[in-house]
Amino acid sequence: MSTIVLDGNSLTIEQVVRIAREGVKVELAPAARAEIIKKRSYIEENWLTENAPATYGFNTGVGKLKDYKINQADNEQFQLNIVLSHCSGMGEPASEEIVRAMMAVRINAFCVGVSGLRIEVVDRLVNMLNSGVHPVVPIQGSVGASGDLAPLAHMVSVLIGYEKAEAYYKGERMPAPKALERAGISPTKFDLKAKDCLALINGNSLCAGMGSLTIWDAEQLMKTVDAIGALSLEAIRGEKAAFDARIHEVRKQPGQIAAAENIRRLIEGSRRTSDSARAVHLEDDILHPTFHPRVQDQYSFRCLPQVHGSCRDQLEHAKTLMTRELNAATDNPLVFWNEAGALEFLSGGNFHCEPIAFAMDILAIALIEIGNISERRLFALCDTTLNYGLPPNLAGRPIGLNYGYGILSTAAAAVASENKTLAFPSVADTIPTKSSQEDHVSMAAWSCRKAQQVLSNMPKIVAVECLLATKAIFLTRDVLGQFALGKGTQALYDAVAEVVPLQEQDGYMQDQIVPMVKLLNDGKVLAAAEAAVGSLN
Repeated sequence: MSTIVLDGNSLTIEQVVRIAREGVKVELAPAARAEIIKKRSYIEENWLTENAPATYGFNTGVGKLKDYKINQADNEQFQLNIVLSHCSGMGEPASEEIVRAMMAVRINAFCVGVSGLRIEVVDRLVNMLNSGVHPVVPIQGSVGASGDLAPLAHMVSVLIGYEKAEAYYKGERMPAPKALERAGISPTKFDLKAKDCLALINGNSLCAGMGSLTIWDAEQLMKTVDAIGALSLEAIRGEKAAFDARIHEVRKQPGQIAAAENIRRLIEGSRRTSDSARAVHLEDDILHPTFHPRVQDQYSFRCLPQVHGSCRDQLEHAKTLMTRELNAATDNPLVFWNEAGALEFLSGGNFHCEPIAFAMDILAIALIEIGNISERRLFALCDTTLNYGLPPNLAGRPIGLNYGYGILSTAAAAVASENKTLAFPSVADTIPTKSSQEDHVSMAAWSCRKAQQVLSNMPKIVAVECLLATKAIFLTRDVLGQFALGKGTQALYDAVAEVVPLQEQDGYMQDQIVPMVKLLNDGKVLAAAEAAVGSLN
């Protein structure tokens, strides 16, 4: 477990995931440390005076109170007041992995070197992260403008050791001073100085951290759904011409090209997707008493590369944007050297989280669409007008006495429909706050939470598709067993069959869907496919 060096310029989504989920430790790059110290030394020498120019949040109030002067003698109390007044979050605590991601992103933002806070503050936050002191941070309360003020204030309340603040340490929830003491972080009561607090709470770190985790998981899911879609194609003995590279190359869309290549690799060697396999008449095929060439399948199978690929392209956009945000300075004001070698405090709006709000809203819609087309494929597997002779509901014999998977497909439809109601983009909403000083906000925190909610629903939908495709192949094993599955799809089928009881007769459905969802959530579906064909795009 190597330490990740934060320099304000090179933090990646993968590194955020490792810090958040694997407990990887961080340290500051020497150059970043030196710049933080250099700027703060200048501030200490030249700005901590009563005649310093009016500077937002440094010697003035904040928000609507920006025109009120703060005396230097009152600055420590001012810092404490900001923390306490901004601990206004609501709802359930954010998960430890989200909190760790938020802390890592905030530290990296300081490494850009324009925040003006003391190095002691940064080191203390690093120590908390590395020691496993995870502040209790209510997940609701940020509007994604002026930064994630409330969530970050809860983080800071633990950093200063406020007696009413709480943190998790080694899985136990406790008062902040106790958590700090157990972790060996001293002093347990820590005072903030001028500019420290605003640098800590005025940034997009909750959104950037949460969004990074969602993007990472979404990428794994999209690869997984390519594999499951390929298995469904095998289940209906689909036409593979739709995945010919030539079709996709002339469209020139990178996601589409990648998805089509994945399908080709997964079904490589398949005989089940051949005319000879399709020529076998299944007894439940009431629509096709004689064989006719399939020519082409319905859209949910044939247009898989176009739909999955478009969603992949949105994911790539989100990844690019989020990587920029991970290495951005998003507080206000920011401190820069001028041509004369002096510092300038510049007030701006980098805390406005519009880029992340857009990215996560679009990603949520992309995930919803992946779920929509998956639901159409699993529906087709059960429908005798669409499944080319598979039993109705994929019921075992005798049909009628055995019901099959009709209600499970309905459950998947319910989840897909639930996701659709989450498609409204949060960024399209705005609500003025703080006496209209903040008269336009991004709602990025809700965009991130909503995308995460959509993502959490996805395994439930695609697990049903995977289960139904596996069952369809199982039910036709006697008549189609001589037609081999593809290299990747066979590996996927075997992985499912190993943990899910496959039988003709009805059984307690939870015994099938629960292990199927777990198999998917554990990454074993994707792992099985990639073990056979190599890493997917």
